[in-house]
Amino acid sequence: GLVIDGRTLEHVLHDSLQNVFLELTQKCRAVICCQATPLQKSVLVKLVRSKLKAMTLAVGDGANDVSMIQVADTGVGISGQEGMQAVMASDFAISQFRHLRKLLLVHGRWCYTRLTNMVLYYFYKNVTYVNLLFWYQFFCGFSGTSITDYWILILFNLLFTSVPPIIYGVLDKDVSAEILMELPQLYTM
Repeated sequence: GLVIDGRTLEHVLHDSLQNVFLELTQKCRAVICCQATPLQKSVLVKLVRSKLKAMTLAVGDGANDVSMIQVADTGVGISGQEGMQAVMASDFAISQFRHLRKLLLVHGRWCYTRLTNMVLYYFYKNVTYVNLLFWYQFFCGFSGTSITDYWILILFNLLFTSVPPIIYGVLDKDVSAEILMELPQLYTM
């Protein structure tokens, strides 16, 4: 791992040393920046996002972490003694740092699989309806006549766009939470 303090980080974040610093950090399993200013934290997250083209996760518990949380792709705020500013600026809020593992490994995987399957479902739903309209136009001689009334189309979209995601979002768990906590390698799949 690499531990770097705020004064050293200030020198590293200048243009001449950025690439060397990023090469060094890629060879480390963990990089810890301590006593960094809020500006340094946000600049570091921006640097990783722009140069490495990586997804970033920022975790913070106070007002000094707000800029870093807002710059990251996903921000997690920890509610605690330092106030609620980080929680208010974050995408997700947890009460203790130890809950981060379950948030990422269990709920992150479940959310990802649900989202990808629902995107495929929406494509299927729309292709089915458009295909029906396409073949109906052959039947009516391409006159532009609608096959259904507008209220049926609204009901179709309301029913098939709201009910399946709710049911799927509540019930779909491809792997149990216990197995996901024991095997973090499943998250990379």
